[in-house]
This record gives sequence, C-alpha cells and structure tokens, in this order.
Amino acid sequence: MVQEMSFIHPEAKIGANVEIGPFVYIDKNVEIGDGCLIMAHATILSGARIGKNVRVFPNAVISAIPQDLKFRGEETTAVVGDNTTVRECVTINRGTASKGTTIVGSNCLLMAYSHIAHDCKLGNNIIIGNASQIAGEVVIDDWAILSGGILVHQFSRIGAHVIVQGGSRVGKDVPPYVTAGRDPLNYVGLNIVGLRRRGFTNEQIDRIQSIYRYVYQSDLNTTQAIEKIISDVEDSDEKSLIVDFIKSSQRGIIRG
Repeated sequence: MVQEMSFIHPEAKIGANVEIGPFVYIDKNVEIGDGCLIMAHATILSGARIGKNVRVFPNAVISAIPQDLKFRGEETTAVVGDNTTVRECVTINRGTASKGTTIVGSNCLLMAYSHIAHDCKLGNNIIIGNASQIAGEVVIDDWAILSGGILVHQFSRIGAHVIVQGGSRVGKDVPPYVTAGRDPLNYVGLNIVGLRRRGFTNEQIDRIQSIYRYVYQSDLNTTQAIEKIISDVEDSDEKSLIVDFIKSSQRGIIRG
C-alpha cells in the first residue's frame, strides 16, 4: 500500500506487501524487500538496499551522501539487513570509495537520532542507543549493545557481545564479551548478563574471565598477555575470538 502523497521514483524496486506512508521520498536506484513498513516523512535515497521486514520510522534518512570531504559522487550503497528497525530521525550514510558500502546487519535496532556514518560495518543483532553517533569506517560485531549518547571515533572496532555504557566516548577498540565504561573508556568486567541471555554456559563465561585476567589483571603488557594466553589457555572459540581481535587491533584496545 502506497499513500498518494508519497514520491516513489519509477526505477525504484519495491517488494511485495510493502506499506509506504504519506510524504515518503524514495529515490531511484533503491531496492526495498518484501514486507517492509516505511512510515511518514522517511527519506530513502539512491544506493539504499533494504532487506525484508524492515521498519523505517518517521524522518529517518537512509543512504544520504557521506559527510566526508573526500567523497566525489562515486556510486556506493547503504545496506540494511532483514528485520532491522530504524527509529525516528536515524541517519545512515552510504559508502565512499574507501569501502564502497555502509552495512547494517539483520535484526538490529537503531534507536532515535542515532547516526551511522559512511563505510561502517555493523553485524547482526546489534542495538544502537538513542543519539549515539558512529563515525566513518567503524566496525561493530554481532550482538553488541551501545547505550545512549555514545560517540565512536572513526576506524574503531567494537567486538561481539560487548555492552558500552551510556555517554561513553570510544576511541580505542573494545574486545569481545566485555562491559566498557567510565571516562576515559575502560574495561569494567564481562557482559555477564548479555552472555547468559544468549546461552553462554558458566564454563564458557569462566573461560572468558580467565583470559581477560591475563589482559587486564596482571602485570603483563598486551603482547606478553597474548603470548601467555596462547601458550597457557586451552583452545576454544572464545579464546580464538579474543586473541584474533586483539592481535588485529589497529587502534589498540581499551585500558583496564
């Protein structure tokens, strides 16, 4: 169903059973999957690729050009995965020549007034709190939760199953499974509540805790801690994820 007061470019591709409210603007070179709900005054611009059953609330803007002075009008995209909710006044910019696309995964919730800048890559099942601002080329892994009013510096990475406390400024990488807070941003423990909600066993949680003791509760520097973890800790998926994340960090990880 499409309200007559909306504009839909004739080249836009709209799936089945899509409901489009009044005063919606949908540009050319847009693809919207089946079962979506696009509410009043939403703006969906060229390059948007929206999956199935996505809800876009009033005044959200998806796939506007990047706020990056290096952008030269190249053809890029902004992807929103299935079952994601984009709340009021959220902005998702499309990519630049750097990565070519901005990606928001499936089953995500982007709360009101949050901003996802160019070339970001967000995984699945992520929550971005109200008014949080995610700068360009940030990576956020699956199941991460960013509370309200968070500022994330460009090129930062936030690991899987992380929760970041509201009002934080993220300038370093945040490794998987942790709770991060305070100012400057620090490790304050594991995200135990989140891990239990997602079915992690006590054994897995204890294993993660023992790994982070090397990183944050010993006299070892980060390189030494990783060497000890590799040599002393039994192999597991959790160990691999933490070690690979820290070894690949470009900005360095948050402090303990």
